[in-house]
Amino acid sequence: METRSVGSPVVVLRKASVADAEAIAALIQPYAARDLMLPRPLPQLYEGIRDFHVACTGERLSGCVALHVFDAALGEIKSLAVSPDAQHQGLGTQLVQRALAEARALGLSRVFALVLRDGLYTRLGFQVVERDALPQKVWGECIFCPKFHRCDEVAVAIDV
Repeated sequence: METRSVGSPVVVLRKASVADAEAIAALIQPYAARDLMLPRPLPQLYEGIRDFHVACTGERLSGCVALHVFDAALGEIKSLAVSPDAQHQGLGTQLVQRALAEARALGLSRVFALVLRDGLYTRLGFQVVERDALPQKVWGECIFCPKFHRCDEVAVAIDV
């Protein structure tokens, strides 16, 4: 567990627990409803809870991010969400950095993300890459995306 101050409130960054799954779902759902990210049904969150890091402000979950491992070299950052009242305070940056630190600790050599806006990621050293440069297996969730036939995501990647 790691405690960091973002502005005035104290924010605790930690690995997610099973008890966080419903709060993660509640954080992601408004973004998914606006087609800004993929929905994450509760059973899927329970199955992948070990991939998640969360940010808590007091007792409230204020952000989340997941690092999904594809193979010995490649990981994906996904499900980055910050509650509206905690945005523009550096929390998204801290969550991505936390996922990158975990990627390094696991021995991954490259991490990518599929995003609608690449600004945060490019500020953190990611490079925009051709989506076709990523292995075919990373597209496994695309079939569930409401924008499957009109994809507007950008692929970004960083060597870790």
